[in-house]
Amino acid sequence: MRRIPELLAPAGSPEALRAAVAAGADAVYLSGKRFGARKFAANFDEAALKDAIDFAHLRGVKVYVTVNTLVREDELADVACYLIRLYEMGADAVLVQDLGAACLARGLVPELELHASTQATIHNREGVAWAAKNGFRRVVLAREVTLEEICKMKHERKNETANLQVGLEAFVHGALCYSYSGQCLLSSAIGGRSGNRGMCAQPCRKPYILQKGEKDDYGRPRGLEAVPLKEKFLISTRDLSVYRHLDKIARSPLDSLKIEGRMKSAEYVAIVVGIYRKALDAIARGSWSPSAGDERDLALAFNRDFTDGYLLEAKDVMGRQMSDNRGVLIGSVTASDGQRGEAAVRLSGTLCPEQGDGLVFIAPGQEMGLVVQKPLMRDGLLRLRTPERVRPGAKVYLTGCAALGRRSQEIISSTRAQIPIDLKITWEDGTPVIEGRLETQKGARIIVRAGFKMEKAKSRPVTAQQIASQLGRTGGTPFVIGEVQMDYPGDLFAPLGALNQLRRDLLAKAEEMLLSARRPDQAKVASAREKLEQMDLNAAPTVPDGHNQVRTPTLAVYADSRETVQGAVDGGCKRIYFEPNAGRDSFRSGVLSEMLKKAKAICKDAELIWKWPRITRADFLELARPLLANHAADGIMVENVGAAEAVLSAIPGARIYGGSGLNVWNHLTVQSLSPPFLLLTLSPELSANQMAGAIASSRRIAATPTPAPRLELMVQGNLEVMVTEDCVPCLDREKAREKNKEKEKAAASVFWGLQDFRRTFPLRLDDDMRTHIFNSAETCLLDYMPRIFEIGLDGVAVDARGRTERYAREMTEIYLQAIRLTERGGGSLNEELRALTERIRPMALGGITSGHFIKGLKDEIT
Repeated sequence: MRRIPELLAPAGSPEALRAAVAAGADAVYLSGKRFGARKFAANFDEAALKDAIDFAHLRGVKVYVTVNTLVREDELADVACYLIRLYEMGADAVLVQDLGAACLARGLVPELELHASTQATIHNREGVAWAAKNGFRRVVLAREVTLEEICKMKHERKNETANLQVGLEAFVHGALCYSYSGQCLLSSAIGGRSGNRGMCAQPCRKPYILQKGEKDDYGRPRGLEAVPLKEKFLISTRDLSVYRHLDKIARSPLDSLKIEGRMKSAEYVAIVVGIYRKALDAIARGSWSPSAGDERDLALAFNRDFTDGYLLEAKDVMGRQMSDNRGVLIGSVTASDGQRGEAAVRLSGTLCPEQGDGLVFIAPGQEMGLVVQKPLMRDGLLRLRTPERVRPGAKVYLTGCAALGRRSQEIISSTRAQIPIDLKITWEDGTPVIEGRLETQKGARIIVRAGFKMEKAKSRPVTAQQIASQLGRTGGTPFVIGEVQMDYPGDLFAPLGALNQLRRDLLAKAEEMLLSARRPDQAKVASAREKLEQMDLNAAPTVPDGHNQVRTPTLAVYADSRETVQGAVDGGCKRIYFEPNAGRDSFRSGVLSEMLKKAKAICKDAELIWKWPRITRADFLELARPLLANHAADGIMVENVGAAEAVLSAIPGARIYGGSGLNVWNHLTVQSLSPPFLLLTLSPELSANQMAGAIASSRRIAATPTPAPRLELMVQGNLEVMVTEDCVPCLDREKAREKNKEKEKAAASVFWGLQDFRRTFPLRLDDDMRTHIFNSAETCLLDYMPRIFEIGLDGVAVDARGRTERYAREMTEIYLQAIRLTERGGGSLNEELRALTERIRPMALGGITSGHFIKGLKDEIT
């Protein structure tokens, strides 16, 4: 038998859990009611969670619990208690995104296996190495990572250090996120529902219009026009399905194949998991080839059109025509009679709908759905009752299949392979004593003594066959009685109810023995709770105290051109984060080096920090690594842990700064990143009060002599809400022709945007042709400068990337003036700050917003 990877299934509800187990999953991933990245799934309360873990374990299935939201400072104590409880329940692993949550798990329950969630945005070999060094046993890779990259990761890791053994997991079926997971703030920016808190409203599935125009002196759009496109759902992806390439993927270094779908039904889970289970088992036997029928059933279960995804480097990842379930095309309308309410459909294959099936008719300007009632075949055409006239030529799609539903129920009601128990029954002074032996548990033995005594029968003694029959009735349990040895005198009597109770006692003891083996010793649980009592996880004050001194923040500016660097320096800025646009040609390395030198010459005594892209795939790291030894900058800013690992492996003492892509929400995340980070940017999803608590706690627990990193906040600029491998401007045919050319000239003057009929979200392309999407309104926190002083931020930053020299200069001057005014104080401060804010309004792109600074995110389902 060939080695095959684990099959990991979603379990968003108790029903889906039972479906996944029955269909043959090796492991399931699920969530409690809090701290899981799918808050709108049914999920499990604590009692149900314990039952779910026990249910799976008794059937040989592992359970991974998602604790993969970002964690506020005031939630750390609750997360710590939750982790201990999961450990006590016997969870096989927890998936985490938040580095503070990972820190808690390592410190409190080191035996509880840690998996890095795909929300952690690990997308390079260095990120995997970082995870291994920091106690993770598995990494769920970003969906954008290719199979070729995965093979290289495993090979290169083996050649590095033997102890960096960490499993790799990848999604193979289900919905795809448009943005890199963990880096999407679009839902958060639009309505306060954050994907990082499990509340994504899926704005990527909405229609958008691509816009194009010029930039004014501040980098704002003017003369915007819609790019004529047939597609409406410009940022909606197809669904991933690698089924037909499963043999190739099973041969890869992947340790686990993950099916997406915690929001899906139990029926969906049963069908999809069952098909992948059957395929993997056949691959293990060396006798598999893709089944057209199984592919059709996968599509019938749910699909937005399938793609091989980034995993297999497909070019058809996007599904821009529509964003909902497409079903399976079964034919087209040849005629329609509106008066009779009937349509004639010519079927294109063998799939014929039956009563109760769901259909969708799609024609230009028309989309109509119905449930099939009394279908009739006549003259080679399928006759269907329709609520309205359907246009001839309309395509007919089967979106709901009653037969598939029946098959899913058969799977769910089936019995998974059971645990055999061999019995040896003896009698001691008339009392039955059963010794059970579980061969699957290394011959473990259990002994149960009956609570009754069998008396001599007066007329009808119980036969040995009757005793064996009663003890063998294990239906509804994970056990099956195997061989039965019995030293029975043959003339005794006992009520059948007593024998049934004896069987229940036996199975209960067997169950407890099996579950105890999957749970930690209670002494270890008690030790974890003692460690927690010694931790100081009380939320720090949100107003100034001894640890949260009012302080004057420094000002930094993000720039991406020599012009914006010049503007920031002329405005008086002393620290520039420079993310140069160096192009894509073969001279990129030289151009990049030269741009850094020229930027440093402009900066003079100002600090120049070379900012790396938010996403740093292997090609960028190969480009940047040789430049580290002799670059002109004073430090490096990164936005993912893999990039930091790459920098440190090349220059162990490098000065590293952290951008907002690191998702810093609490003091334990700060602690996890210090060292090596000298400065960290707090998440824009935090409110002022939440930041204040994190800042105070960071300083309160800072180890000496190593100080806590400086903490900074982006206070001005359009918030980056998505980064994606998709090139949206390339939808414009003119832009597509430019795709392989030098793009700086066009980028300097062309403005790209996505309009959702109410607002325009700016777009920018990076050197690797990734699209970065920004909030439609510009963050402006100048009015709140006194509160910024109060909460103790070390620095504030203005984002001038994609803007102009004039914007960078004037915005720098305005913020430096605001800092000076706030430092001086006085009764007229608020009025003076409002006047400065009014100067910003005409410069801002899309108006101004305070973001989440005052109210924070919406965390409750309404």
